[in-house]
Amino acid sequence: MTTLSLGPSPARRDALARRIRLLVAATIAYNVIEAVVALTAGTLASSSALIGFGLDSVIEVSSAAAVAWQFSAREHAVREARERTALRIIAVSFLALAAYVAVDAVRALTGTGEAEPSPLGIVIAALSLAIMPFLSAAQRRAGREIGSASAVADSKQTLLCTYLSAVLLVGLILNAAFGWSWADPVAALAIAGIAVKEGREAWRGKGCCAPTAGSQACAKSPVR
Repeated sequence: MTTLSLGPSPARRDALARRIRLLVAATIAYNVIEAVVALTAGTLASSSALIGFGLDSVIEVSSAAAVAWQFSAREHAVREARERTALRIIAVSFLALAAYVAVDAVRALTGTGEAEPSPLGIVIAALSLAIMPFLSAAQRRAGREIGSASAVADSKQTLLCTYLSAVLLVGLILNAAFGWSWADPVAALAIAGIAVKEGREAWRGKGCCAPTAGSQACAKSPVR
């Protein structure tokens, strides 16, 4: 007779929770550094895309902190009870980022500001492009296995940082190489669009897990 698996064992859940806490701590530490560098470089270069990228780092810290709070609980039931609140915080973080970046990009496109080339911005964007995919993939795997929509949503926030890094890098290089200052706010608008999409999905609790071990926990996430 085949036994139906209802998810990871308690010991495995605890191990996954510890892994998520470590990954979240690493994400917070890196994003604090990233935020300081990007906001400084963006201010010096009057770059709306760099400032938006730095603000995304700040927002990603708040998103990761929400997951850290959720997984600070030792009991699995308490972590599940905190899931929805963590998802709401992550969703609002995405949407706040989108609103700010869109307004600042439109301001730049209408001629009230023009971005200067930023070698420092290029360096931090390239570094993030190399680091973020690994953190995101590791947390997404752990989140799906344990059945946590918030951990998966936060991993998508980290993955968004990868997309932002790529878009930002292209915009900064075009501006530095050809003087195309319009590429910077256009890149920022692309960032805002991605953030809106991810924010809506996080609010609805979408994109949690594959229908495996964590399917029961995922089913509890609100989808409207």
